[in-house]
Amino acid sequence: FENTYNAKITLVPQSEKESVIALANEKADIIILSRKLNSEEEKVFKSKNIVPRTTAFATDAIAFIKSKTSNDTLIALNDVIDFIKGKQNGIKGLVFDNPNSSTVRYLSELAKVNSLPENGIFSFKTNDEVLKYVSNNDGMIGVVGINWIAQPKPEMQKYVDKINVLSVKGVGNEYVYPSQDNITMKKYPLARDLYSINCQGYEGLGIGFTSFIAGEIGQRIILKSGLAPIRIPGRKIVTRNQIENDSK
Repeated sequence: FENTYNAKITLVPQSEKESVIALANEKADIIILSRKLNSEEEKVFKSKNIVPRTTAFATDAIAFIKSKTSNDTLIALNDVIDFIKGKQNGIKGLVFDNPNSSTVRYLSELAKVNSLPENGIFSFKTNDEVLKYVSNNDGMIGVVGINWIAQPKPEMQKYVDKINVLSVKGVGNEYVYPSQDNITMKKYPLARDLYSINCQGYEGLGIGFTSFIAGEIGQRIILKSGLAPIRIPGRKIVTRNQIENDSK
């Protein structure tokens, strides 16, 4: 986007709660969330006569990871929910990136709890720390976005190589792996759409960036990143009546 339009976007990594606060306090023009704004958050912007523009542009997935030393590749979502409710089962512990992250909020909503239990729940500051910790601690289950595994930073590849991504059983008896196809088809039970939320209020850089990532080029980039684009980019196939011999 920056190369195409000679523009500059400043990326600020923050938790879900911090991002919404930054948008409300006009410290950010645009944020990326794995949900739409809720009614209480919309009231804040309405009081300022601002109508947020919300655009879905990709489908992400929450992935459960475990060290390869345990040889486990399957997990039932109900077991995770029971553990979050405080019930002891075969789960040793859950590791989150941040107590204010979207993954914590998402699983808390599934379990219908207001807060996570004190025992067996661990949190760090970044997803990189989760990958490092889980890869070196047998039996711990990390909770991360699938993009951190599908397209890891070069320095994190050695840790990704030491973990298994677990297939998850949701409704029914089938365990589903968070592959790009399963995420696109919404077969994976923890798939979730990603949204661009813009409160600039005018035709500025935020709208331009959102249009770019939701457009043809942006959707192709998302497809190559391991996430699922909201719109599958078109493919142009050229056929010929005869084969040309380029060696002549």
